[in-house]
Amino acid sequence: MINKTLIAVIALSMAVASTGASAAGDAKAGKAKAVTCAGCHGANGNSANPAWPKLAGQNAGYIVKQLADLKAGKTRNDPLMGSQAASLSQQDMADLGAYYAKQTGTQGATDEKLAAAGEKLYRGGNKKKGVAACIACHGPTGAGNPAAKFPKLSGQHAVYVEKAMKDFRSGARTNDMNKMMQNVAEKMSDKEIKAVASYISGLH
Repeated sequence: MINKTLIAVIALSMAVASTGASAAGDAKAGKAKAVTCAGCHGANGNSANPAWPKLAGQNAGYIVKQLADLKAGKTRNDPLMGSQAASLSQQDMADLGAYYAKQTGTQGATDEKLAAAGEKLYRGGNKKKGVAACIACHGPTGAGNPAAKFPKLSGQHAVYVEKAMKDFRSGARTNDMNKMMQNVAEKMSDKEIKAVASYISGLH
């Protein structure tokens, strides 16, 4: 399972690279535009509310994709973010992505009671259930894969990660490439999702 996932990641990265770059983002312009985002995501992208994602240090391409998907409202639907993204141009999204990518994310913490189970899932998956290891796409330190637009997970709020995975599992969110996250999450129990989300929060 892990080898198949790695092959898929390599193939996807090559495909993304071959499509060429999108509009270049201007971090300075993004900083000015991010003022409206600060109420939820913090002045520098480190949200205080664990239900809202940290954007600081996130891969720029991933942010652009999420904003575009939220604006379209088909594969990722959120009333609050959909309304915020509605007026954004492609350049606005690129600028915001460039700005947040340059910010430094704060470190989260892992619940010691969940650490062992979370690490096992993140690094080795669950072969019996066909759950691929998170490390295959998100890397050993949770830095993600910018070329493939796989997000940085390190330090992310556990509450947010848990919700995101449950949304993939339920089909409420379907904006993952080739259903990669949906196929992983649908095989995981609430307990497993909680454990890996907690581990991710303290990963660095």
